[in-house]
Amino acid sequence: MSTPTLERIASTSVPVLDVLAARWSPRAFDATTPIDEAKLAAALEAARWSPSASNTQPWRFIVARRGTELHSRIDDALVGFNREWAGAAQVLIVALSEDQDADGNPRPWAQYDLGQAVAHLSVQAHADGLYVHQMGGIVRDQLRALPGVEERFTPTSVIALGELGDSSTLSEKLQEREAAPRVRRSLDETVIASA
Repeated sequence: MSTPTLERIASTSVPVLDVLAARWSPRAFDATTPIDEAKLAAALEAARWSPSASNTQPWRFIVARRGTELHSRIDDALVGFNREWAGAAQVLIVALSEDQDADGNPRPWAQYDLGQAVAHLSVQAHADGLYVHQMGGIVRDQLRALPGVEERFTPTSVIALGELGDSSTLSEKLQEREAAPRVRRSLDETVIASA
């Protein structure tokens, strides 16, 4: 089985936490092992404790384990090349933002806070040896039809979560993407103003 190697460690311009430098988004997931429920619970708990505006916690998750009808329905709502690989993930999670409260008042910060919650989930999962790959290529209307999705919730992304798999199971094109160098624009390009 292929495993993460040192070249997957980000070459940062200044030191960052090891768990952040080592975190990456694979497409090869282990399709043979059930999810470690304690690690999954820890990732969700980390998301639960992320900060939010006025402690509104405008995020919800639909968690589907591989082999369930719910996992298949979420997999069916993926588009593009995500359909080639994401179904092998031990867990698919729909990330939803609560863009308005129960009275219909807008929450313009909801997607930002959802992003923070998913970041916390991602870092905790990686610290525990799991991998996360987020996808925006989704059919939102199909995800809106899932159980528990009220009108005020917006399906924002789907998260593949699980143990790293063998990249040789991927198509040649995806194997190339899996092995491609990790790159980011420079810090100077990212910070557009500073005083």
